[in-house]
Amino acid sequence: MTGAASADGLPPHLAARLHRVVPPGALGPAGPVRGAPEGTGVVFGPEAPGREGSPGGEFVLYWMRTGLRGHENPALDVALTEGRRLGLPVFVYHALSERYPYASDRHHRFILEGARDVAVELAERGIGYAFHLERGGHRGPHLVTLAKRAARVVTEDLPVAPLIRWTRGLAERVGREVWAVDTACLVPLRSVRAADTTRAFKFRSATRGARDAVLSGPWPEQPDPARRFVPADLPFEPVELAGADLPALIAACAIDHGVAPVPHTPGGSRAGYARWRDFVDRGLKSYARRRNNALQPGVSRMSAYLHYGQVSPFRIAREAAAVGGKGAEKYLDELLVWRELAHAFCAHHPEHDTVQALPPWARETLSAHEGDPRTRLSWERLARARTGDALWDAAQRSLLAHGELHNNVRMTWGKALMGWSRNAEECLSRLVDLNHRFALDGRDPASFGGLLWCLGQFDRPFSPERPVTGTVRSRSTERHARRLDLAEYQARVSAPAWADAPTVAVIGAGLSGLTAARTLQDHGLSVTVFDKGRRPGGRASTREHGDDRFDHGAQYFTVKDPRTEPFLRSWLQDGVVAEWRGRLVDLRGGEAASPPRRPRYVGVPGMGALAGHLARDLSVHTGVRVASVRSVEALERSRPGGGEGWTEGTERWAGDPSVRAWQLTDESGEDLGRYGAVVVAVPPPQAVPLLAGSPELADAVAAREVDPCWALLVSFESPLALDFDGAFLEAGTEEEGDAMPLAWVARNGTKPGRPEGESWVVHAGSAWSCAHLEDDPEDAADALLAAFAARFSSPGLLPRVRLRRAHLWRYARPVDRDGPGALYDSQRRMGVCGDALNGGRVEGAFLSGRAVAGRILGQAPPEPANPLGSRRPTRRSQLDLGL
Repeated sequence: MTGAASADGLPPHLAARLHRVVPPGALGPAGPVRGAPEGTGVVFGPEAPGREGSPGGEFVLYWMRTGLRGHENPALDVALTEGRRLGLPVFVYHALSERYPYASDRHHRFILEGARDVAVELAERGIGYAFHLERGGHRGPHLVTLAKRAARVVTEDLPVAPLIRWTRGLAERVGREVWAVDTACLVPLRSVRAADTTRAFKFRSATRGARDAVLSGPWPEQPDPARRFVPADLPFEPVELAGADLPALIAACAIDHGVAPVPHTPGGSRAGYARWRDFVDRGLKSYARRRNNALQPGVSRMSAYLHYGQVSPFRIAREAAAVGGKGAEKYLDELLVWRELAHAFCAHHPEHDTVQALPPWARETLSAHEGDPRTRLSWERLARARTGDALWDAAQRSLLAHGELHNNVRMTWGKALMGWSRNAEECLSRLVDLNHRFALDGRDPASFGGLLWCLGQFDRPFSPERPVTGTVRSRSTERHARRLDLAEYQARVSAPAWADAPTVAVIGAGLSGLTAARTLQDHGLSVTVFDKGRRPGGRASTREHGDDRFDHGAQYFTVKDPRTEPFLRSWLQDGVVAEWRGRLVDLRGGEAASPPRRPRYVGVPGMGALAGHLARDLSVHTGVRVASVRSVEALERSRPGGGEGWTEGTERWAGDPSVRAWQLTDESGEDLGRYGAVVVAVPPPQAVPLLAGSPELADAVAAREVDPCWALLVSFESPLALDFDGAFLEAGTEEEGDAMPLAWVARNGTKPGRPEGESWVVHAGSAWSCAHLEDDPEDAADALLAAFAARFSSPGLLPRVRLRRAHLWRYARPVDRDGPGALYDSQRRMGVCGDALNGGRVEGAFLSGRAVAGRILGQAPPEPANPLGSRRPTRRSQLDLGL
């Protein structure tokens, strides 16, 4: 199989996988190869320009991304071969960015666990390796720095965005070609003609000979290098993965912390091959018969490991072929035909994430039915499995909590979305979002192949035409539900991925606490929320007085972080929030100026609507002031003969700090229950007494200073002659006393959904509020109204006041706008969240809640029972690569 060396000096089995990415202007006289996508700067095969390494290069760089293994890895073999040719060492640079699409704790954890195995395997082979994790204080163009020093840059060829874009971008920045190598397919993906990627039967026939040739023998590994090499002056500090605290590292990354790791599917070659061996022993022979039943362990569940290249497809295929029989034959068809068809299709169709990739007949029929009646649901209802369709919601819960979806159910799940989307474009966009965001095998060519199939790709028209889908093959959720024990399926997918998951108490029903609770509950945990107020919301609340309605706390919110944007779009679509287009001015410079224009949003019909929306599916107990949070250990030791431990459900204390339980009591001493984890989501001064069980947390929170804010709620019987709807004002300093108390004024009635009328909210500055902290509300109202009149009207000329109230927000504005986002004590399962830890904004509170939920979910042990059907995985300490 090795054969003679090719013209490139590579063995034929490696040369066939080589795909050169050349920056524009560096193509040379050969020009791009026929069939390469126009404008990509892609050159491959024998027509490529010369291949001399960069003069003076120090090493051959393998930029590892989707081939996370040190065995049967064609990209690594190309790097080793090229290193020998150039007489240079090979260095493997593996980095994890915060900026890949749908970056989350789920994908990060799986990749990091895989990287641990890679580090061990490469160390055993004597191959230099270093891992870089992008996070606060550890960012920079390190890849470009290393690539400029390298004689050759090698990476994997996975034909999906953003990998295509990043590969091309690196070639452009360093000014020379990057070698991309197919590590995922038995038949090199770029060796297949575009005409053979339209239907499975065409691909199957066209690739049979090449496929059989690869299956005929073992993969020819390249020899290990003579010495291990890591550049002495790396531009980053490598992460030593063997002993690293992965949850803490992940928490430091600016990614989506609301999509949790999947503990029953750990990443890495060891876990991947353990799952494969279990399937070979228990499921491969019956695969053809059981693969379509989502309630039987009839599928391999290997797609995530194949996507990240943590297992070798060559080895998987060889071992399946060695078993033989109908089950293995059908499995190999799925692995080597349908999966590799999708890879080759994506390579020939860079627009594979758009409907332009669909065959003309499918585009035409879907377009012709765009006007058909349909119920358009928001992204959030879809993502949170709240459509009301029992089977679809169960399928989505499988994705959300478990990171996978049985393939037979996925087809029905995907096709149902057409009826809830505006058109095919929106449907595909949502399919891509939901699949890639939650599925561990998302963002793979095979994922795109499956999603496009739902809209007609690799298929033919079906008659008669149907509403919405036209002649695209339909799959009814109702019919699918009838051939499945739906109750059993719902029970399995609704179980948390975390076996023996703790119950959680959240103290505080502001936006951060509600977000934390909802995120945890969406992942299957049992959560109870307590709040001392009459209704949820905290400072994002609305006060009503007769016909007047006032947003007396948070006035509006803006969105700056892309992690919040899909939720915002959903809230807008569902009418939970609306854009406030009122005229805002900045009067702090003496003359009116327009502040930077950024869309401002408000809850409808009041700011409290957003909190009400977040609380809708939660168990929220209002009017309850939690006074004490004590560990069961402390309680047991305080009793005569205590300290022996206790057991009650999953909240058990047995001297193990990782299985701690907390008992909550209210101010009257009433027992509020025992919980395995606690989230404190109240302002720092109120949080500190509740954190006595975690002195480190208490000290950190005590250091967060928060200023008060007096708010005036006033309505007039006639309009004020002011040409703005909101204004920022210069609030006086403490030395200036009462001279300039106002910081903000807003005409509340101009916000969407509010009753007409001249109602205003006035916020005092921090210095004035501190100086008048203990004022009687009547006195504070008089003073603020007088200041308002002095600033915006002649004395005594304000319209007649219909209502006047003052409210003190004792803990309103964090002094330090920089913060950790959230805090968590992993030993004691106690966390803190809130806007005071994350910039003091509504969006900051939302992201803080998701961050602390992510810390709890990321603490799940790595080997719980798997509710989706497979047996409990072997302990990691007992696993080996089996190479």
